[in-house]
Amino acid sequence: MKRHPFEPARLIMGLIALTLGTSYGLDTLGLWHAPTPWLLLTLATGLLLSAITAFWPTPRRQHPDIPSTTDS
Repeated sequence: MKRHPFEPARLIMGLIALTLGTSYGLDTLGLWHAPTPWLLLTLATGLLLSAITAFWPTPRRQHPDIPSTTDS
C-alpha cells in the first residue's frame, strides 16, 4: 500500500477550520458569543502558520524502493 506524505500545513488548516466552524456554530446556536475580530484574527493567523509550515524545509524519510529481482 502506498504511504501518503505527512503534510503539517494541511493539519494546521484543518484544525483552524474545525475551530472556526465550531465557533460560528456555537455562536449561531446562542451557546457562545464569538467575537468576530478574534475569529478573523484566528483565520489570518492560521493562514500565516500554514504558509510558513508549507515552505519550511522539513526532513523527509526516504523509503527504499522495492528491490528488483535479479536472475542469477
